[in-house]
Amino acid sequence: MKKRSDRFSPAEYGIFAAVTIAVLFACVCIGSVNIPLEDTAYTIWAALRARIRSWITGAVPALPEGLTASIILSIRLPRVLCVAMTGAALSIAGAAMQGLLKNPLADGSTLGVSSGAALGAVIAIAFGITFPGLPFAGTMVMAIAFALLSLLIILGLAYKLDYSLATNTIILIGVIFSMFVSSLMSIVITFAADKVQHITFWTMGSLQGTGYTDALMLFGALAIFGGAIFLHTRELNAFAVGEDNARHIGVNVRRVKLIVLITVSGLIGVCVSIGGVIGFVGLVTPHMVRLVVGPNHRRLLPASLFGGAVFLMLADLVARILLNPRELNIGIVTSLVGAVVFVFIFYRSRKGR
Repeated sequence: MKKRSDRFSPAEYGIFAAVTIAVLFACVCIGSVNIPLEDTAYTIWAALRARIRSWITGAVPALPEGLTASIILSIRLPRVLCVAMTGAALSIAGAAMQGLLKNPLADGSTLGVSSGAALGAVIAIAFGITFPGLPFAGTMVMAIAFALLSLLIILGLAYKLDYSLATNTIILIGVIFSMFVSSLMSIVITFAADKVQHITFWTMGSLQGTGYTDALMLFGALAIFGGAIFLHTRELNAFAVGEDNARHIGVNVRRVKLIVLITVSGLIGVCVSIGGVIGFVGLVTPHMVRLVVGPNHRRLLPASLFGGAVFLMLADLVARILLNPRELNIGIVTSLVGAVVFVFIFYRSRKGR
């Protein structure tokens, strides 16, 4: 039997990338108005060619015109790009947390980190916290800061109650913390009555109305925070066996923990600040791809990157077409799927123990 490679091969990158691109085009084509694949491909290629030409010559780009081009370039493509990158970011954040904590149920939503990030963003929205020249930075900075603070509080409380950081303890603390944060958000909303509808819709998770600026910010977060996680695949493999094993092979446990926690909080904070709370992506996707590529983080993280993008794009497609012309929040779809997977994983972990 052929031994599985220690790293993600170029062929595997090609296969996963091809599937991701195919799903991306399908999500752009399908909607309340279905657009033929050839029209979609031509419009995107023409727009990309016009942009490249404008960068070279400095002229104003001659973008494709018409209703179809407007639907593709102004509405669907930026939204699908944001959905794909949000799914990729949340997925690798979940995979990193599961490896770091040796906890199969670790995820931003199950640990309460997403709720903490949402509280920070809600405070920024309710009280208009911004930075001069950067209108979106207030929400993003508050979401990242509260995500990191929430993660430190949850792990600190769990460590005080149970030195071994058992799964049940962490999940219980996460649930209690999420309920506490929900109460705080309700208090904040009472002081921002004019923004209740906007905040409520946002906390349910939706990437409707996102644009290329949002996609650029998500790409930057993936490049910076995701890149930092990818640089620590060896350390995450060591943590998956145990902290003592990590120390024995020369891993600076405290330093790596801090880096991973900050990067995970950064990814979750940026995603929450743009799309609200989209739960269970970081729980579902790593478990799905782990069945295909195995537990080695050198293979798991790249697979989770592509798998998370595909999973959330399909979830967003279901949210858009299931009750057409009405549209569900994407957070509702991921929560329905994630709740089932959560129970399944929890049952298996208890049965295994």
